[in-house]
Amino acid sequence: MKIAILSRSKRGYSVRRLKEAAAARGHEIKRLDTLRFSMTLERDTPELYFRGRRLSHYDAVIPRIGQSITHYGLAVLRQFEQVGIYAANDSVAIATSRDKLRAMQILSRHDIGMPPTAFVRSENDVLPAIERVGGVPVIIKLLEGTQGVGVILAESTKVAEAIIQTLHSAQQNVLIQKFVKESKGSDVRAVVVGDKVVAAMRRQAQPGEYRSNVHRGGTTQSVILDPAYEETAIRAAQILGLRMAGVDMLESSEGPQVMEVNSSPGLEGIETATGVDIAGAIIADLENHVLFPQVDLKQRIRLAAGYGVVEFPLHDMPALEGKALSNTPLSEKNIRVISIRRHKKIIPNPGGAEVVETGDTLLCFGELRELRAIVPEHVAKRQKLRKPKIKPVPQDAQPFEESTDGKEKT
Repeated sequence: MKIAILSRSKRGYSVRRLKEAAAARGHEIKRLDTLRFSMTLERDTPELYFRGRRLSHYDAVIPRIGQSITHYGLAVLRQFEQVGIYAANDSVAIATSRDKLRAMQILSRHDIGMPPTAFVRSENDVLPAIERVGGVPVIIKLLEGTQGVGVILAESTKVAEAIIQTLHSAQQNVLIQKFVKESKGSDVRAVVVGDKVVAAMRRQAQPGEYRSNVHRGGTTQSVILDPAYEETAIRAAQILGLRMAGVDMLESSEGPQVMEVNSSPGLEGIETATGVDIAGAIIADLENHVLFPQVDLKQRIRLAAGYGVVEFPLHDMPALEGKALSNTPLSEKNIRVISIRRHKKIIPNPGGAEVVETGDTLLCFGELRELRAIVPEHVAKRQKLRKPKIKPVPQDAQPFEESTDGKEKT
């Protein structure tokens, strides 16, 4: 494969490790400065230029777009997508995760733990919002903050009110979030690649500091996640549409609480802490999609009218536990189990003799009428059973011409 890394960083650890991992697997990889791109938009012929020359052919792109150039970086990434180049994370998913409020709004519609969060604009709404999230102390976050910058702990109502008023006067949008005391200045970062957690670490803040970011002096140690934390990390990334993500979670008395989902997690801290080759996992995931592309049921095929796909955990269907699939109501109603997720393992196309176990999650295909009848009402509402929309495969992906002027080929 020929891979592009979309990044402004020339010597950063993450870029270097991705280049090493790709080269070790026999791929050609180059870092391309995001701000050196330009694009042309014409009917049926989207084109992308790098340093004034038409971009040559690439099989995949790994976007590592800095927060300060999000808008232009996403425009460039969209153009990569328009010309048919596979992106490790697509532009829509990155844009969603970068908007902290939007990301929290989406996650709140699913069974994902998160600290109670409020968003207000009027001064009259500040005090009621603080009470709704559980009262002081509260965490006040800038929507555009990164690496712990723009995260403030307010220990009294007056201080919180003054901080929010000051930030609003500076035209800054802020979130008000419950302070999870039992986390004790630590959090867990899980790096998700594809459909699994490849590494996880606990970050501990310095004494007297509540922000555990490594850039703020936090220390790290490798951890093995409990299944609940692992599942939460994977689901949070998948709900936001990210195949590569760093999911930050607080360890609360109520279980994992997702704070943020990062579409471009730094690799240095977690690779150093865990010894895991995360860069290699990212390249391997690219291989799976570019060299061995999979069919996405929800985007690549048209289902017959009245049919759909639904996923539900076994705790929503306890009557199935301990039974072979052929002896369940699913078989009687001609509902096909496409796969079973069991802890870290995926069982594809299970046979009728497969016994359903505690903790399983089933992906099923069948008539919407039958699915609605057998799936509990709250699950049906959560998943909104419907026919998948069609996303056409680009028809205009043409190879790009190689540069012939003796300069660096892109």
